[in-house]
Amino acid sequence: MNDSTQLETIYQFTAASNLRNWHTINDTVMGGVSYGHIKINEEGNGVFTGKVSLKNNGGFCSVRYPVPRKQIGKFHSFVLKVCGDGKEYQFRIKENTEDAHVYKSVFKTTKQWQEIKIPFKGMFPSFRGRKLNKSNFSGQSLEEIAFLIANKEEEHFKLSISSIKLI
Repeated sequence: MNDSTQLETIYQFTAASNLRNWHTINDTVMGGVSYGHIKINEEGNGVFTGKVSLKNNGGFCSVRYPVPRKQIGKFHSFVLKVCGDGKEYQFRIKENTEDAHVYKSVFKTTKQWQEIKIPFKGMFPSFRGRKLNKSNFSGQSLEEIAFLIANKEEEHFKLSISSIKLI
């Protein structure tokens, strides 16, 4: 990453990571039948895998992590270190856990490790897949991070995650 600003880690996966606070939420909450889960692989990375199904009006899998309220105004972007499967994923955040909406950005993966930089100002507000008529993410505070796959396709997926950082 060629940026002179200091990186701050939000979450770094390791072989000793405790996944107790990572929660999968799939379309089963609305009657769908998709499934996804997260585990730690032998290299110490988080691996979010599963299958998205369109049956019963389904179509998404997500994994979320609550962040103790963090003031992030001195930063301007998230940096994700991921290795995917060539599919598109969403990186989502919540400024406040009680907010119904999220701020999201879509990124495309390759089958190689990538560092994906997501500027705060490019994260737009969304609720149940619809863009809201609100300002983009202010970049002031953070209380939740999440990854979601919802490509309107029946598909198996695999996203390896090494770290989520601020820059």
